[in-house]
Formats: sequence, structure tokens, C-alpha cells
Amino acid sequence: MSALLWVLSAGAVAGVLNALGGGGTFVALPALVAAGVAPVTANASSTVALLPGAAVSAWVYRREVRPVGPVPTAALTTVGAVGGGLGAGLLLALPAASFDAAVPWLLAFATLVLAFGRRLARAVDGGPGRVARLSPTALLVGQFLLALYGGYFGGAIGIMMMALWCGGLGIDPAVSNPLRTVQLVAVNSTAALLFLVASDALDTPWLLAALLCGAVAGGFTGAHLARRLSARLLRGTVLTTAVTMTALSFLRG
Repeated sequence: MSALLWVLSAGAVAGVLNALGGGGTFVALPALVAAGVAPVTANASSTVALLPGAAVSAWVYRREVRPVGPVPTAALTTVGAVGGGLGAGLLLALPAASFDAAVPWLLAFATLVLAFGRRLARAVDGGPGRVARLSPTALLVGQFLLALYGGYFGGAIGIMMMALWCGGLGIDPAVSNPLRTVQLVAVNSTAALLFLVASDALDTPWLLAALLCGAVAGGFTGAHLARRLSARLLRGTVLTTAVTMTALSFLRG
């Protein structure tokens, strides 16, 4: 299989994963590295290339976006965009090795929160049927930190967002999936803009174009597929993706 076809296929799979719940970076990034792109450049290139696919998914979901918790969507989006830009700046300014070593543990934590967060929140709250709620300030701080991580590395940021919202607000992944996709676009837009200007992402234009085209097709397909899945099946898909991406990240490390 040629490098272009390999990267195109990886982009399609990554687009589908991002539309269903996240984890596309862990498909796109290794594909670019295998095609000969340096890791930091591959990280920047995958952010740029996966953005249009996420935007297509967000367009498909546009009538289903609902706020999560007490924070307006506009405030959440603004925090995400600022954090994404700052995180991208850190990637370009600092060595990535130390943070990359922490990624598997962050993913493991996010997976555990996604799997058990709502149950733990109910236990802490103590009342039957009640769920502990994050305050608006705590939700915005958490979203900013996730956006900072997303701009810096980006791997499974969608899974981590769902973990935050599920564990802290008791919201089902199927309900929050449309807004999660919109927030991915917000975080990656500022990061991608900085990467296009200040990184080497454009040094391999054909690979970037192949990954982008695959991601757009996968994002469109995955968004339509997610809308037809039941809440339980979508939650299972997200958890399966989270567990798989966490295991692969430990193996890669």
C-alpha cells in the first residue's frame, strides 16, 4: 500500500472515531510517522488535517447541539479556543517528550472517569437519583485545561471531554456528543491556525491532503452513524474506543 493510500485510509478511520467519541489522533499520528513525518510535525499535521472532518461532523450535528451544565455554549467555546491556541504554542516552544510520557496515564484516568464517573458522582452526592454537579467555574477551568492539552497533543481530547461532562455533570455521552464535536472544532481551529503559520505541517502537502480528505469522508460518515446508534451502544462504542486508545498509547510508549 502506498504512503498516500495508507494515510488516506487512516484519515477516514480517524474521522469516524472522532465523530463517534474521539481517539482519531491515535490513528492519524502513527500513520504519518510511519510515512516518514517527524513526530512533532506529524502531531501538528494531524491537528490541521482532522479539523475539517470534525467541522463536517459538527455541521451534521448542528440542530442537536445542547448546552452542558450551567455554562453557556459560547463561553465554553471561547475557553476552548483560547486553550487550544495556548497549547499549540507550548508544543512549538517546548520539548514534547516529557508530556508524551504522561499521555497514557491521562488517557487511563479519562477512561476510568468515563466508565465510572456518574456512579461515583452519585455516591459522593449521597441522594438517590441525584448527581453531583460541577460549578460553572470548575467546568470552565476543566474545559480550559483540556483545551490546553488538546492544542499541545490532542490525543483523545474528545474522550476526556466526555469524561469531564459525564463524571461532573451526569450527562450521557449520546446527549453531549454533538457539543463535544463543536468543542473539538473550537480547540483545533486556533491550534491548526498556529501550526499552519509556525510549524512544518505544510512541508508534506500530499500526505496532509490525503489525511484531510480521508478525515472529511470519515467525519461525515461517522456523524450520521452516531445519530442512528442508541445511547447505550454509543456509550459502549466510546468506552471501547477509550480502552483501545489507552492500551495502544501504553504500547506505543
